Amino acid sequence: MSAAVDAPDTTGTDPGAAGTVQLRLLIDGNWVPGNGGHLISVNSSRPEEVVAEGGVAVLEDLDKAILAAQGSQRAWSRTPIHERGAVLSRAAAALESQADLLGLELSREEGKTLTEGRAEVLRAAQILRYFAAEGDRAAGEHFASPRPGERILVTRKPLGVVGIVTPFNFPIAIPAWKIAPALVHGNAVVWKPASTVPLLAIRFADALINAGLPAGVLNLIVGPGPLGTALVQSPGVDAMSFTGSSGVGRALAAQAAVRGIPMQGEMGGKNAALVLDDADLDLASEQVLFGAFRSTGQKCTATSRLILADSIADEFLERLTLRLGTWQTGDPVDPEVQMGPVINEAARRSITSAIDTAVEAGAVAVAGTSAENPFAGTPGAFIAPTVLELPAGQAGSANLAWREELFGPVLAVRRAATTEEAFGLAEESEFGLSAAVFTRDLATALEAVEALDVGILHLNSESAGSDPHVPFGGSKKSSLGPKEQGGAAKDFYTHDNGLPPRVGTEAGSDVSHTFTNGRRRARLS
Repeated sequence: MSAAVDAPDTTGTDPGAAGTVQLRLLIDGNWVPGNGGHLISVNSSRPEEVVAEGGVAVLEDLDKAILAAQGSQRAWSRTPIHERGAVLSRAAAALESQADLLGLELSREEGKTLTEGRAEVLRAAQILRYFAAEGDRAAGEHFASPRPGERILVTRKPLGVVGIVTPFNFPIAIPAWKIAPALVHGNAVVWKPASTVPLLAIRFADALINAGLPAGVLNLIVGPGPLGTALVQSPGVDAMSFTGSSGVGRALAAQAAVRGIPMQGEMGGKNAALVLDDADLDLASEQVLFGAFRSTGQKCTATSRLILADSIADEFLERLTLRLGTWQTGDPVDPEVQMGPVINEAARRSITSAIDTAVEAGAVAVAGTSAENPFAGTPGAFIAPTVLELPAGQAGSANLAWREELFGPVLAVRRAATTEEAFGLAEESEFGLSAAVFTRDLATALEAVEALDVGILHLNSESAGSDPHVPFGGSKKSSLGPKEQGGAAKDFYTHDNGLPPRVGTEAGSDVSHTFTNGRRRARLS
């Protein structure tokens, strides 16, 4: 394989600087132009400002990337794991050194505030550092043997070539928590990020290449959605990891099942926060605000449903609206702003239309309506934080604000007469990613653990959040396959390597080596 050459052409701009970056694909260690149509990535606050542009990939480019990954994977898997981890450590250091500049680029391209953008870059570095230390953790298992003089060892092997598809909302952190474990466990990667955030994808890939990742081990393909389907259908791909919408995830999972390859999917969420009658209302109103409106509500773990005990509902909503009164929405590079735009104008139109539909179905606007939208007519993709209370007695299925993932700054509210009813309302969803419960009663908190079928349950904190050392994922229709991050990552990115040599140790016995492969066993003595 050729060495990595030619960093992406940035037309004279450094990370974080205003200007247009020329898009490139990373194939077999080389930055090359795509052979498809022209993609333009714009600043969602100022859509007249082009952040990055260039040709996108076509199937021929994808095929080359898969071939490069196949050609490099064997040598990479035989590289000592500590050397593989050292590449991740060097990439982490590079991200940390440029966190301010890359955070600014993230804000311009995706729409997070400067504080959030910088924090996401540092989170990506943290994830890289966590998995860089994988060589210092247990690498297999040791079992006793029913036969005398033998020991059984089980080790792990990489899957091979992993296809990875990532969303727009965390353009560097989600790629890090997929790509870092894939690489450190010896896989090669073909990565297709969301085409709305190509710049941060280039920056992340470039950090890994500059850190010494061999050519072909990571390949970056920027292009339209159908490339993701082609990726999972390719006979050169051995596994898929996906984060995105439920519809796309299920379609990819169906294709993976046809081919018989493992698929990991993190998909939708319609996450509830339950504020019970004994809750600390100051804390709860702050945390619900953060959960619903940080990152403009564009998190799979965002709080999009709020269930209030009847006795505190009016007081809580008053406190929440008072906080929203000081919540400033605008250009995310302004340090005074708490919430930026949604990803693009199409998303703004879709979310605004959903708000209108919810109001027509009976929802009452506690805060923010499309009719009073202060951003109407502005060029940026801004939406005011919106709180909609559903009428008492209306079934949740009757209002899309309660039922569907809108992926924006919209919070649907319902009231509950009892704690049991609150738990029941929280379970009115096909999704089960995360939830938050606000209570001071230990027995109620323990009951919530039993009553709520979610992958992540927060007590007295917002519904969003994850840590690289802790498995992440949901229940019901929010997730497919093994969890992500932490020790769970090994469960997906590797498979059991049967039983490597078992050595007999009885005095006077021959040395015995036993290997297994699935159900087959051969003993050499």
